[in-house]
Amino acid sequence: MSTGKLPPAADGLQLNFCKTLACRNFGLSDAKYYLLQDTDPSRPGLVCRECGAFPPLLNNQAVRTEFARLKTQDSGNLAACSTEGCIAHGKPVLTNRELYHAFGYSGERQRYRCKHCQSTFVDKWSNANPKSGVQQKLLGLLFTGHPVREICRKLSMNPKTFYDHLDQVAARCRNKLASVDARFLQLAINNPLASTLAPLQPLSDNGVMWLTTGDAAQGYVLLQNINYSQDEEKPDEEADVYTPNSRRMPDSFIHLAEIGEPDSNDLLNQVNNKYKEVLSRSNVEDLYTRPVNVDYPSKGCLIRPQYTAYAQFLRLQELTMQWDDLTLYLPQEPLLRSAVISVFKERLQQRQCQPVYVTQTSEWQENDTADNIDIMLLSWWRDRWAFTQRGNAAKAICHLGKETGKEDEWLQRASTFMLEEYQARFYLNFRSLIDEPRRRLRPGGLLPLLDIFRAWNNLCHQNGDGITPAQALGLTRQPYTLAQLLA
Repeated sequence: MSTGKLPPAADGLQLNFCKTLACRNFGLSDAKYYLLQDTDPSRPGLVCRECGAFPPLLNNQAVRTEFARLKTQDSGNLAACSTEGCIAHGKPVLTNRELYHAFGYSGERQRYRCKHCQSTFVDKWSNANPKSGVQQKLLGLLFTGHPVREICRKLSMNPKTFYDHLDQVAARCRNKLASVDARFLQLAINNPLASTLAPLQPLSDNGVMWLTTGDAAQGYVLLQNINYSQDEEKPDEEADVYTPNSRRMPDSFIHLAEIGEPDSNDLLNQVNNKYKEVLSRSNVEDLYTRPVNVDYPSKGCLIRPQYTAYAQFLRLQELTMQWDDLTLYLPQEPLLRSAVISVFKERLQQRQCQPVYVTQTSEWQENDTADNIDIMLLSWWRDRWAFTQRGNAAKAICHLGKETGKEDEWLQRASTFMLEEYQARFYLNFRSLIDEPRRRLRPGGLLPLLDIFRAWNNLCHQNGDGITPAQALGLTRQPYTLAQLLA
C-alpha cells in the first residue's frame, strides 16, 4: 500500500515524475513536488504541483522485470557465458567476440571459453542444420497460407513435431539476425526510427497488443514485443502499484456496452477524437482502463501495456547508447509518448531525441511535400500540431518536445507506414493460423512465428525493386533464401 511516497527506484531506475518537458518538475522524482493520493480510484494518484499534469504511477521493479523478460526472449538461445556475476554473463558471442576465445569443437559444434571466468560452452547453432530440407518445405507451406493440419498431412508429421520444428526455426532466425542487428546499430545511427502498436490477432479481442520498432524508411524491424507472458499465471485481483505483481493484468475488465462514435474522415477530428478516448481512461497510459471488450487468453497472462512499452524503449535506449541523435516517429498514443519521454529524458533535455507523433489519411502519398501548414494547439496537453492538406490527402505531425522550425521536413518524411505494413503483412500471410478459433485464446503459439517473420522481413522479403530492408541499409549484399536463413 502507498505510504505517501513514490514507488521506490529499482537499480537506479525511477520513472515516476512529471512528463511535461516545459515544467520545472520534469524528470524530478521527489514526492514534495507532487500531490499523492490513493483513496479515490477515479482520481489521479499523482498530480504535479507546478503544471497540474497527472502522470500515472509505475512500479519500477516491475518495469525491470518486464525488461529482463524482453531481453531473455530476444537472446535466450544465443551462445553466451552463463556464469552469474561474470562480466560476460548473457552477452552473446555473435556480438561480443572480444569477451571469448574459440576453444575447439564438440562434435561439429563450436566451443567457446569466457576470458573472464574461464567457463566453456557450446554454440548449438554453429553446425549445419540437418533438418533444413523439411523446415524449408514447412515454411514454404506456412507462408503460402496452408493451415497447420494440411501442412502436417503433406509432410507426414504430427502437430507436436510441427511446433517443435517451428521453435527450432525461430531459434535459428534469432541467431541469424543477431549479427545483422549489430551491424544495423553501427551503420544506421542517423536513420529515423518508427514504432507502431496494433492487436496481434485483430479478430480475437484477447487483449494482446504488438509493439514494433524499426527503421522508418526501409522497414527493418529491430525490436518487437507483446504484452503477454505464456509462462506466468493471471492474478486473481488487481494489484497495487506498490506491489511487484502490478504489471500482470487480472480478468476484471469493464465491458463496453455501447458502440463508440464512428471515425471521422477529417484528420483534425480524428486527432481530437483520439484525445477524447485517451482522457476517458482512468489511466491515460493504459488502454484497458476504460470500458472495452476483452476475451482473456485461456493460458498465460496479459501484461499491462505500459510495462511492455517502457521495457521496449529501455531496450532501445540500451542498444542506441552510441547514437548522437535519435528520431522516433510514433502513432498518436500517450502510452508510447510517456514511455519515450520517461526513458529518454536525458537525451530530450540535451536535445538528442526527437519524438514525433504522425498521422495521415489513406490518400496521402509517402514523401508528398507540405504546401500550406496550419499550426494548432490541441488537448489538455496543448500539443503543438502541424497540419497540411493536398486535396483529399491530409497529414499531421506533432513534435512532443515542442521543437519548431522543421515542420515541413517532418510532414514530408515522418511516417510509421513501413512498420504498419510489416504488421499488416504478418496478418495477411498467416491469417488462417491467427484466426483459428482455438488460437484466439492461446496466443503463445504465435511467439515463434513472430521471430521467424521478423527475420524473413529483414533478410528475405523484397520490395518492388528486388531489395530487402537489410540490403537497402547496406547490412547484407543480397536477399537471403530460406535455405540461407535456416542454414
